[in-house]
Amino acid sequence: MTRPLEGLLVVSLEQAVAAPTCTMRLADAGARVIKLERIEGDTARHYDRSVKGISAYFAWLNRGKESAALDLKSEEDLALAHALVAKADVFVQNLAPGASVRLGLGARDLVARHPRLIALDIVGYRQSTPARGLRAYDMLVQAESGICSVTGTPDEAVKVGVSIADIGTGMNAHAAVLQALYERERTGRGKAIEIAMFDSMAEWMAVPFLHYEHQGRITPRTGLSHASIFPYHVADCVDGGVVIVVQSPAEWVRFCEGALGRPDLVADPRFADNPLRVENREALAAIIQETFGPATRAAMIERLEAHQLAWAKVSDVRDMASHPALTRMTATLASGETFDLPTSPLTAATTCARPPELGEHTAAIRAEVAAALAPAEV
Repeated sequence: MTRPLEGLLVVSLEQAVAAPTCTMRLADAGARVIKLERIEGDTARHYDRSVKGISAYFAWLNRGKESAALDLKSEEDLALAHALVAKADVFVQNLAPGASVRLGLGARDLVARHPRLIALDIVGYRQSTPARGLRAYDMLVQAESGICSVTGTPDEAVKVGVSIADIGTGMNAHAAVLQALYERERTGRGKAIEIAMFDSMAEWMAVPFLHYEHQGRITPRTGLSHASIFPYHVADCVDGGVVIVVQSPAEWVRFCEGALGRPDLVADPRFADNPLRVENREALAAIIQETFGPATRAAMIERLEAHQLAWAKVSDVRDMASHPALTRMTATLASGETFDLPTSPLTAATTCARPPELGEHTAAIRAEVAAALAPAEV
């Protein structure tokens, strides 16, 4: 079956997580992705050796790509990179600010030379702002954007436990490339694009931002509880917790009458609407706990289900690995060994291509470029 991006050539000067997330999606969709790596390899190759000797990040994010190991301080290798970009549809890079420009590989310069090229710079901070030179690793951007200020407990700010600044930026970069490809279909012109990690996280902070801008309200850290909807938290039973959610007036009535057996709470002025329930969350949580505390989790889940109320168990990675909703796809390494990944949300595929060995395709790509540049026979 033909995949949607087959025939598309993507060249990526990428490392770590953000850019590889973007190009992984393009490779999954059938694009040929040539990953330009330093001689010592992508930083992410060296994080750990969890997956048959391969870093978990690298195994996840680099499936289906070709690897060319180049020394871009060498005139020959830099010329090779430029030759690849010249025939590419898409170029993606996430070097430190200014580094790509010094190599002649900045998005604007490239599009000026190659008008059909879609060139994407992934940066930490929008380069038109005074913050443009700040270093931008995932946790730093989570911290700078305010994500950590709304994550954790009242006593401690924490980062999100997965690399959301990197991954979210890669998702936005992927969407931007697809938009630009569609635009090129209509106009015939490529585009220079800049995607900033800080922007990606700042947009995700839109609700706390709007609460602050319009009400002067600082969103508190509420742990496993929603900051602006209540009940939306973990209620503890004798054998574990269950996450309960009440968002609509009808759900509130069903929760009081059915789950709690307290119809009197429906008309309690402290809890008449969601803003009041948030304001009086401690009193309401104590009342809820009176019902949930002595009961088993199974009993309360059964009661919630009976009244069409949402719930969840707080799973750890062991639970997730055996969750009935989890689907897997399998990659087969050159050695014949296999490993599983969670299925891409964009496909139902049960298999996927493997990540490349460092420099596995360098010789073939050099030969391919040399052949393309050779004078035509007369």
